[in-house]
Amino acid sequence: MAFASAEKGAAAAAAAAGVSVTEGEGKLPKLVLTSAHGSEAEIYLYGGCITSWKVAKDKDLLFVRPDAVFNKKKPISGGAPHCFPQFGPGPMQQHGFARNMDWSIAESQSEDGNPIVTLELKDGPYSRSMWDFSFQALYKIILREKSLSTELIITNTDTKPSSFNTALHTYFRASVTAASVKGLKGCKTLNKDPDPKNPLEGKEERDIVTFPGFVDCIYLNAPSEVILDNGLGDTISIQNTNWSDAVLWNPYLQMEACYRDFVCVENAKIGNVQLEPKQSWVAKQILSVA
Repeated sequence: MAFASAEKGAAAAAAAAGVSVTEGEGKLPKLVLTSAHGSEAEIYLYGGCITSWKVAKDKDLLFVRPDAVFNKKKPISGGAPHCFPQFGPGPMQQHGFARNMDWSIAESQSEDGNPIVTLELKDGPYSRSMWDFSFQALYKIILREKSLSTELIITNTDTKPSSFNTALHTYFRASVTAASVKGLKGCKTLNKDPDPKNPLEGKEERDIVTFPGFVDCIYLNAPSEVILDNGLGDTISIQNTNWSDAVLWNPYLQMEACYRDFVCVENAKIGNVQLEPKQSWVAKQILSVA
C-alpha cells in the first residue's frame, strides 16, 4: 500500500485536531498525534504499530530496532507491535498476522487538546489462510500530556466460536544494565530460558526484576500495574485492565547491535480467549510518566 495511492482517504478520516497523516519510513502511511500539551506519538497503519511516544521533545520512550524494515515484507521491529491471534510460536506464523497487515482509520477526534484515533482491522484472505474466522479488531489510542492509552476490542463477527491469545509486544528505550521492573513479586512464572519449548514453572521472589542477561519470562496473573525504571531517568507506569499476564524480554547477545538499548515489558493474554459469535473481548493499557 503505497502512501499516495492507498491512503488518499486516510487524511480525511484523520481530520481532527492533533491528528495528521504523513509519509513514514519506506513511504508507508504514518499517523502523527500531537497533544496541545506538547506530547507526541507516531503510529504506522501497517501493523497498527505505535512506533514513537514522546512526552518531552526529542526524548522517545519507545524503541525501534536499528534492523527494523519498513517494506511490508516483515513486521516493524519495535514500538508496540500487536501479537494476534497468537502470541509466540504455534500453528501459524510467529505472533500471528495482525502486525503484518494494514489497519485502517475508523475514527479520529480530539478532546481537551488530547488527540484520539481508532484503528480497525478485519479478516481477509491473508488472515483466513492462517486463521479461518471473521473478526473485527478496534484499537483506540489516546495521547495525553503524560500518558498514552490504548483500548483493544476484538469481536467475533463469524457464525462459529473462535479462540485466540494476544499481547502488546512493547519495546521501551532503556539502558539494559540499569533498567528494572517492580510489581511482579509473587507471580507464577514461565521462564523460557534456557528452553523456550519447555518453559520452567516458578514463582517470582524478587521485589525488583532486572535484565542481567538473556530474559524471556511470562508472568501469569500479573498485577494491574507494574513500574519500569528505564535506567535513563524515566519511571514509567504500565497499567492495564484485562491484560491478565505480563512478559519481560531482552534478547541479550542474540541482538548484539541493540540489546543494550531496550527492554520489552509486554501486557499479554496468554491463555486462550474463547468468543462466541458477536461476543467481544476488551483490554486496556495506560503508559504514563510522573
